[in-house]
Amino acid sequence: MKKITTFLALFLLLVVRAQTFKYGVTGNFHKGSIVGVHDVSKGAYGGGLGIFGQWSLVENDVFDSAWLFIMPQIEYSMQGEIAKAEEEKFGVQRFHHDYVAMQVYLKWFFHQGNMKRDLYLFAGPRIEYLVREKREVDPAYDLAYYQFNGDDEVKKFGYGVSFGAGLKITQHIEAFLRYDQGFSTVYPNNTSRNTYNRLLALGLNYYIDENWW
Repeated sequence: MKKITTFLALFLLLVVRAQTFKYGVTGNFHKGSIVGVHDVSKGAYGGGLGIFGQWSLVENDVFDSAWLFIMPQIEYSMQGEIAKAEEEKFGVQRFHHDYVAMQVYLKWFFHQGNMKRDLYLFAGPRIEYLVREKREVDPAYDLAYYQFNGDDEVKKFGYGVSFGAGLKITQHIEAFLRYDQGFSTVYPNNTSRNTYNRLLALGLNYYIDENWW
């Protein structure tokens, strides 16, 4: 009897888990830049790839009626910027910053009662850690512009906020538009301005586990 009870308890746990938890992979294409540094900055295009989990915070049934979720996400994000200060003299200045980042989103679907729409909003805090930095600049540029940029040191850890809107396309695929705004200084030696990271991204979420019953 004890074995049967244990088996039933495990079965119920797995069923509840299948109803309330989903996971998958996410990817995006974005344009990012750093505020207040590198004259004539145009931003740089990059990409991000990661994984996520998702738990419903309200009751969910076999008709997929849950409209509020918490969604933690970890990703590898290629960021940085491109500048063209006196391009004819110094050439193009390229700054590559790759981060491992984590966001924890609160995800809210438009709904009326149990009738959930395909459109949703999401927002949450973001933290990031610099894992790769590469500068491609003329040394003469650094000599001429360091007094303005103060960019000889890059802070490893950063934080900010991430928010956006998305659309559920199929049971497995969502598309989203996202904006990330940093609140921490990228270049600590630049004391004249707040050098924040920022990016605008277009991406897709793919759900590997999409079982609701």
